[in-house]
Amino acid sequence: MKVFLCLFFSFFLLCCKQNNQSILSSDEMGKIVWELTQADVFTQDFIIKDSSINLEKENLKIQLKIFSKNNTDRKSFYKSYDYYLKHEELLKPLLDSIVVRNGRIRENMRLKKIIKPINEQVK
Repeated sequence: MKVFLCLFFSFFLLCCKQNNQSILSSDEMGKIVWELTQADVFTQDFIIKDSSINLEKENLKIQLKIFSKNNTDRKSFYKSYDYYLKHEELLKPLLDSIVVRNGRIRENMRLKKIIKPINEQVK
């Protein structure tokens, strides 16, 4: 009986370890979610203007390119996404990092708008 319990416990630990290995890291998820958000904005702001393009298909193509670029696939991403949704203590820092990244990009854009006119005045 002890042998059976040891084997069962070992198998259980092995399964848990393998499960967590298939979950994308917080950094990977943050990068992918950010890129997917940008792709969605691009689709909604620019591609929607072309009525000959199927919006859903185009968005799916862009998503698949993003997954490929980040060495993952749709299934792994959504498995990880579900995992993070179920673990709020991991989700909050992930979302916070995305908000910070957005803030940095906006600040850089703002600074470029300020610096450009100053550079033009110096010429």
